[in-house]
This record gives sequence, C-alpha cells and structure tokens, in this order.
Amino acid sequence: MKVENIWNDSEDLKDAVWSWSDRMGVTVREVHLRDMRTKWASISTNGRLTLSTDLLELPEALGEFVIVHELVHLLVPNHGRVFKSFMSAYLPDWEERQHHLQTLLGA
Repeated sequence: MKVENIWNDSEDLKDAVWSWSDRMGVTVREVHLRDMRTKWASISTNGRLTLSTDLLELPEALGEFVIVHELVHLLVPNHGRVFKSFMSAYLPDWEERQHHLQTLLGA
C-alpha cells in the first residue's frame, strides 16, 4: 500500500469521490467536507456524502479506503459478508488500509 501521497486540496479529494462513484456505478448527488468529530465520513441513502476535513491530512490510500467504504454503503447497508465482498472487489487491500487507519487513530 502506497501511503506517502497526501491530498493536494479538497477538490482533489472530491475528484476521487467522482472517479470512484463512476468506477463503482453508484450515484453520489452531493459531496461536502466539514469538521466531523466522531467519524471520517457518512453517506445518506440518497447519495449525499459528507467527508471529514481531517481526511485532507491523511495519505491518499487511506482517504480512498474511506471513500470506497462509504460508497459501498450505497450498495449494501451493513458491514456483512456482501459488504466485505464488494470492498475486496474494489480495494483488494482494504483490510490493510483499514488497519493502517485504525493504527493512526490508536484504536
């Protein structure tokens, strides 16, 4: 996993959302960035994605994990086997990325 690249700016992060939504065939209607105290992102069933501004400080690979995780929720509402299958299909190293993100949080 390549972890050294950091996002250039919020538009760079939003561009990644549009790219991944096209690749995954899901519809994102809006992308917002804001300070989020307790989570990295959230997505509504109608496709409104809110990303934490803290993602701008993280390596792109970890931000992509968060983006793909949220977009998979447009396909599967829970974190069960089907969710994990979609994650593996789109990001084969998603578990490594998730672990790295949790390590940064000290979780």
